[in-house]
Amino acid sequence: MTTDNKNLDIKVEYLTRVEGHGNIVVNVNNGKVEKCEFHVVESPRLFEGMLRGRSIFEAQHITSRICGICSCGHTLASIQAAEDALGVKPTPQTTKLRKLLLDYEFLDSHILHVYLLAAPDILGVPSFVPLIATHNAVVRRALRMKKAANDVCDILVGRHVHPISAIVGGFTKLPSPKEIDAQIKILEDMAPDMAETLALAKALKFPDFHRETEYVALVSDDGEYPLLEGDIGSTDGKRFKKADYKKATNEFIDPRSSAKFTKLSRDSFFVGALARFNLNANKLHPKAKAVAAELGLKPVCHNPYLNTVAQIVEIVHCYYHALEILQDLKKNGLDYKQAVTVGANEKGVVPVRAGSGVGSVEVPRGILHHHYETDKDGRIKLADCIIPTNQNINNIEYDFAKLLPEIITLPKDDIRLRLEMLVRAYDPCISCSAHYLDVKFVD
Repeated sequence: MTTDNKNLDIKVEYLTRVEGHGNIVVNVNNGKVEKCEFHVVESPRLFEGMLRGRSIFEAQHITSRICGICSCGHTLASIQAAEDALGVKPTPQTTKLRKLLLDYEFLDSHILHVYLLAAPDILGVPSFVPLIATHNAVVRRALRMKKAANDVCDILVGRHVHPISAIVGGFTKLPSPKEIDAQIKILEDMAPDMAETLALAKALKFPDFHRETEYVALVSDDGEYPLLEGDIGSTDGKRFKKADYKKATNEFIDPRSSAKFTKLSRDSFFVGALARFNLNANKLHPKAKAVAAELGLKPVCHNPYLNTVAQIVEIVHCYYHALEILQDLKKNGLDYKQAVTVGANEKGVVPVRAGSGVGSVEVPRGILHHHYETDKDGRIKLADCIIPTNQNINNIEYDFAKLLPEIITLPKDDIRLRLEMLVRAYDPCISCSAHYLDVKFVD
């Protein structure tokens, strides 16, 4: 069915199934697209201001509150920046446990998005609630898997939302052999649900839309899929050290908005699961590579709707990568002498000094940057946090600009749904974005 939409007005207020509040505004007048925008209607969070004057050792507990979904990722980026500023190098054991923590966060967040935020669009319902009646087993599986991801995280760091034991220099508590066994059992018990997730993924059909853009993510020269460590790279051949994160983000103010945007080689870029896949697909766990092949996902993919498919591939990767880390810990054990108290290292004291440090970590929605400058007493003088969703908003609007003319003949409700699905495909965490303001547009 086609429709003559020479004059079209769409206003989606408070887009559903995303974290935070955003609106979609479309105006077509006499066949000309006058407006096709994504408005963010969140008040400023001011976390960067909250950090000024606080101890560098408090930063990870404060910044984990930026997001209830990616709190572990904010914690790790914050710790990484603090350690960079203080000159602290984590041990291989600490790094391994931090990678395990990221695996758990990816499992938790991606499962939430795939099952409860994105799948209702594909299954033709407005939310996951109707699925309780029509796809009860699917909803139960989603909640069961999400609980498992939360449970292993709780064991590792005390809780998933705002973790407790991960601090500058390491962990205040290390998992006991019994707790390692418990995590292994929880993950192994997830195996049937993992298989059913792949079956569901094969049944999901996404819109066919393509727009070539630049993809940005962590990259590395070793063989590991980089989530915690690496340089900043792009599909346009750019590469920067973490210290040069500003050159990779180039935040700017758009004249029509006081919200910050980003760009690199082009007018916009994409961060998230699809960006990581496009840059690092060859480093995925073999099981995840096989799933990508089954789902027909190949780099470089320019369909933003398939970010959800890339998330499914990452679910498989993080699941098996986490199991391998746990099996290694079970086999080789942990050095429990590395458990630290706040502000202590092997010499008794973390060296407090004036310095500048950057942490860049992949979180479920893309690359996250934290930057702190400290005075001689270890108090924060300057803080800068660049959130993945902040980096993606510009790219979403460029997607809108290409997509709308391609679907303009569809019925109005179908156009609205296709635009909503596009935003949800990015899995935006709008509340996370510390710079966003409520912007009013005046014609």
